[in-house]
Amino acid sequence: MSDQVVKLAGSLIQHGSFNDRVYLMKLVTDDFEHLPSVIEEIAQENNYSKIFSKIPVSAKEYFLSRGHVEEAHIPGFFNGDEDASFMAKYLSQARMEELNTQENTSVLKAAISKFNVSKDVKLSDDEQFIVCSETDTTEMADLYRQVFPSYPFPISDATYLLKTMSEDFVYFGIRKHGKLVAVSSCEMDIANSNVEMTDFATVPESRGKGYSYYLLAEMETNMRDTGIKTAYTIARARSYGMNAVFSRHSYIYAGTLVNNTNISGGIESMNIWYKKL
Repeated sequence: MSDQVVKLAGSLIQHGSFNDRVYLMKLVTDDFEHLPSVIEEIAQENNYSKIFSKIPVSAKEYFLSRGHVEEAHIPGFFNGDEDASFMAKYLSQARMEELNTQENTSVLKAAISKFNVSKDVKLSDDEQFIVCSETDTTEMADLYRQVFPSYPFPISDATYLLKTMSEDFVYFGIRKHGKLVAVSSCEMDIANSNVEMTDFATVPESRGKGYSYYLLAEMETNMRDTGIKTAYTIARARSYGMNAVFSRHSYIYAGTLVNNTNISGGIESMNIWYKKL
């Protein structure tokens, strides 16, 4: 069951037992000083073990004073002018403790070594790049269901995909012999000129062909044409493939969110990467 997304005095949060957290997705900065205490009440009432917040750096000191710590930082995230801080407050000792430190460190080191090392990935005659439409949502949901045993948002639900398409999401895909074999999405924050490059998935039998690398290049082109200034991703810290894809495309490592997200069957740490478009 997915966590719920709700508005609190204009700010947007996601919370629930699935990710065992409260996620402050968008902060309205006009009157934010009451919000951390409200979020903490929600977390305590539901016995969540983490609060995760994506905030303008101008609010950072106040969140620090409330016991939050900064786990990642992206310069110029808001309209190219103000930095973003990714903050965390842990409500249990277990949630703070990184379980795969050695593996995650090894993956990150290997990925950073690929910084700006490009790959030559081309599609063959039987492969086609597409910008997904409403008619693709059922097939997209089936693909996501194949790839992810769990995911922080309900992308295996065609109704959810259809809803997000009517908002500020653009989905991309690759078809081989007419069958959808890889997908990804751009979750745009147009007001703040940033975009999350996310929801990458390739069916098992088509992995190793560089589809995610190819999709990311097309996504960047699309977002530049839209006028977006900053692209970022939140990638599984254990996934060498996805971290390397972003590093190869010259994304800069911004920090690690410890035990942050329910993805691929359990709570995992996530790496943040960003790039100025």
